[in-house]
Amino acid sequence: MDLVLIRHPAVAVPAGVCYGRSEVPLAVDPRDAAATLAARLEALGVSAAGLPRRIETSPRQRCARVAAALAERIALSEGEGEAAREDARLAEMDFGAWEMRPWDAIGRAPLYAWAADFYHAREHGGESVAQFGARVQTWFDGLQRDPQPPMRWVVTHAGVIRAVTAQALGVPLERCARWPVDFAGIVWLRREPERAQGDAWTLVRWNA
Repeated sequence: MDLVLIRHPAVAVPAGVCYGRSEVPLAVDPRDAAATLAARLEALGVSAAGLPRRIETSPRQRCARVAAALAERIALSEGEGEAAREDARLAEMDFGAWEMRPWDAIGRAPLYAWAADFYHAREHGGESVAQFGARVQTWFDGLQRDPQPPMRWVVTHAGVIRAVTAQALGVPLERCARWPVDFAGIVWLRREPERAQGDAWTLVRWNA
């Protein structure tokens, strides 16, 4: 199975502002972004490995609009159902009271408290990292139980991409949180059966 995770393109939000669950506008036209993504996926060899039956996406419009345009761009169709399917488990982390506030305005004390208890702190009243990771894990577990289709494309957020990668590779999310994921960055994971160890995921591309 091949899993291709695509971060949404750039958004029209000032640098340094915290946003997760919030709806924020794209800084680019979704059709233009889809055209660029399709060309990059082809250049990376992703398209040659096979097209998905549908594209899965976060329900946040910065992802869903691009997923729909990308599905239309490569003429995806299941024959039934939608070519781009939203899943709430693929949404970015909920930062509660910190949403749409500049990180500099949040204050050092709450951020230090979060750093001191990375997985369980909820200074903002939204999701803890542990809660967020468990939500994403339910989606990833379902994907692994489904042997078909062999190719999956997902348009989502940097946090979700890091959480899925950490779960696939068996590394701490705290470590993956430091890995850069650019706007419209592509992460390609592959699972291949291994006789001795069962199914194992490998990283094909990071932030391509």
